Amino acid sequence: MDQERVEGIEAAEVVLPCPELDRTLAFFTEQLGFRVASIFPADSPAVAVIVGHGLRVRLDRAAEGSPGLLRLLCRDPAAIAGGASELRAPNGTRVVLAPSNPPVSLPPLRPAFVLTRDTDGSWASGRAGMLYRDLVPDRQGGRVVASHIRIEGGGPVPDYVHYHRVRFQMIYCLRGWVRVVYEDQGPPFVLAAGDCALQPPEIRHRVLECSPGLEVIEVSSPAEHETLADLTLELPTSVVRPDRLFGGQRFTRHEASAATFGPWRTAGFAARDLGIAAATNGLADARVARRRAGLAEAAQPLAEHSAEIRFDYVLVGSALLHVSGRTPETIAAGDAFLLPSDLAHGLADASPDFELLEVECR
Repeated sequence: MDQERVEGIEAAEVVLPCPELDRTLAFFTEQLGFRVASIFPADSPAVAVIVGHGLRVRLDRAAEGSPGLLRLLCRDPAAIAGGASELRAPNGTRVVLAPSNPPVSLPPLRPAFVLTRDTDGSWASGRAGMLYRDLVPDRQGGRVVASHIRIEGGGPVPDYVHYHRVRFQMIYCLRGWVRVVYEDQGPPFVLAAGDCALQPPEIRHRVLECSPGLEVIEVSSPAEHETLADLTLELPTSVVRPDRLFGGQRFTRHEASAATFGPWRTAGFAARDLGIAAATNGLADARVARRRAGLAEAAQPLAEHSAEIRFDYVLVGSALLHVSGRTPETIAAGDAFLLPSDLAHGLADASPDFELLEVECR
């Protein structure tokens, strides 16, 4: 519930037990820049309320319990305490100094072949009423996450303006439609089935409403990343800057209804480029491949790829997946697989309606 909707609540305080009030008060005000909001009684202070950095703290001699832990977000933590990452107040409170905008950390890649069936795994409740199914359970050591996301009920989505600290993130609309809005990209618009959006690092956005049974595929790197609310920005913004860079990447929206198909790496197939490579300056790439109508399908020769990660999701139809050293397996709509760069692979016996979403991170 929004703060404005809870009538009568005017402020909040964190209470810290503080038998060493004088020394602790000096620590917070002189070393950490807090200010005294109130102190009493004047002749023998037992309680001091201090404010600073968006926080209100009540230091109380009579309070019981743990001295607590405060986490202060700093532009340069090392400059606050001479290189120390943690301080301890005289009352015992631990004060952790953390970077306010830490760089995205990529864990070491642990490449492995992954095949996830449409019936594998369970749906878990996620943010804003969304249901998530993990398509890459091992996450390649934490390097990538691919999620099948759905919203069962249509209408307004209880989302808020937010952003993600990521290296790469894209959304592909699988079924239904979703109305979204992005920072500096104009008024809200609809992503329909087959459409795609690149969400560059830290672009503010919001999901507004959707059709019943909306389903999307989301691919992100790294697997674990922060989602942060922006409590001040209102979308849409008053300016439109389609060429603005966010973390070196440009927002892009691919509309399936206006797309054209060109050659793919195998005769008998065609593909539409989703614009990801151009928008990320080559960091990632994505396309939808399909059987070419009226042409005989030829089996792909087994070959390796040069990307760090290649993720594929079967959109429609079926095919036979050949992977070096493994028995060929039939893949069908809803199945997903991830292929390390040194593993030769290829497709054969694709059905006439076969379509595949392929995403690469480099």
